[in-house]
Amino acid sequence: MSSFLITGGVPLCGSVRVSGSKNAVLPMMAASILASEPVELLGVPQLADVRTLRNLLRHLGVQSRRTADGLSLTTDDAAPIRAPLRLVRRMRASFCVLGPLLARRGRAVVPLPGGCSIGDRPVDLHLKGLAALGANILVERGCVVARAARLRGATVSMRGPCGPTVTGTANVLSAAVLAQGTTTITGAAVEPEIVDLGNFLNSLGAKIDGLGTPTIRVMGVDELGGGAYRVIPDRIEAATLLLAVAIAGGSATVCGVVPEHLAAVFSCLRAAGCVVGQVSNLPVGRVFNSPETSWKLVLRRLRQVSNLPHDITITADCPPRPLDVTAEPYPGVPTDVQAQLTALLCLARGRSLVRDCVFPGRFLHVAELRRLGASIECREGAAAIAGVEQLTGAAVTASDLRASAALVLAGLAAEGTTRVDHAEHLDRGYQRLDEKLGQLGARIERFDTTLPRDASASVVE
Repeated sequence: MSSFLITGGVPLCGSVRVSGSKNAVLPMMAASILASEPVELLGVPQLADVRTLRNLLRHLGVQSRRTADGLSLTTDDAAPIRAPLRLVRRMRASFCVLGPLLARRGRAVVPLPGGCSIGDRPVDLHLKGLAALGANILVERGCVVARAARLRGATVSMRGPCGPTVTGTANVLSAAVLAQGTTTITGAAVEPEIVDLGNFLNSLGAKIDGLGTPTIRVMGVDELGGGAYRVIPDRIEAATLLLAVAIAGGSATVCGVVPEHLAAVFSCLRAAGCVVGQVSNLPVGRVFNSPETSWKLVLRRLRQVSNLPHDITITADCPPRPLDVTAEPYPGVPTDVQAQLTALLCLARGRSLVRDCVFPGRFLHVAELRRLGASIECREGAAAIAGVEQLTGAAVTASDLRASAALVLAGLAAEGTTRVDHAEHLDRGYQRLDEKLGQLGARIERFDTTLPRDASASVVE
């Protein structure tokens, strides 16, 4: 077990760079099963979930190796169709191998998924979508057994009771690229990670349009090739780093952020009293000064620039103002940022309300925030927060990935020392978060509690 020791009350300053997106790269890795040639993914973060999926893919005949800036994946055995239970149960994203296996190899046996304990997350829409494409699907002894000589294009809905399913859209989209005919996915997830997955598949030879809208059209092809593709920056990591500055105070720059992906989070930060700015990293001024440039070209270039990474500055020099926030599917506030926002609003001067319409039961962090002195009352799918002037350091236990981040952020603002146990949850979704916060001046140590206490200061995983 890993733990963090955090000495709070230190304002953050400096700059830090965001890693590649976990939620984008995992379905891309799963989709590499579809490729008939080697695939290289660039900007792949070094995460526990990435290591788990690499191991799972190895059991499915896909070899991978780390490169200087990413991951190279090559299929050397197209026969395996059974995903190991011990790996799939570790994280939900492992289930994304189902669609690619079925489409490329005609059969798949994949255990029902595991992952974070954040409420019921059924996979019925995944299965209904693949069945609509012509798959024969059974659930036997906790495993999905799917068969199809070749999938056929169809109209498939991905809309569930809490909005579109992101992993379901990824699974069906990946399967549909090798289906015969045209597939129309309605109620599709519009998250940037789904757009990035579609762009990745198109770079391998798929024919997909409508990405970023609720209706995606996929014209099936006979095979996909290979190639190199760079993963988008991780918007959840970027939001977490910005919220760290918001709760600890100070002024810092988070580099490599796509502003469009975090518009809702920027709005919350500004409403809470933070000053958020954007530094352009591109020489767009040259576009305006060229005598050959028409206004249409300028507009097109500016749109291109808005979808590229920028450096985002944030300044927080006063206690946050209270907010009424609802976590929703994109382009709303991400559910993966809800816990971190809850931590921030514990210090707001007034009453706040945080709802989660995506995973209404995702409030396991609340009990631990109370240990630090937060005043929070849980209601069904919501947390009512009465802001306090000061949090106080204590020993807390992380229950899942984003809850871990919320406790670390709270520790940055708490008086005294906060110990966060089971901090290894953070390794699933953040590449060395403790080191990145340390770059901004945070006083944070990581240690392995299986070692003698006096040896902990030298242990960094």
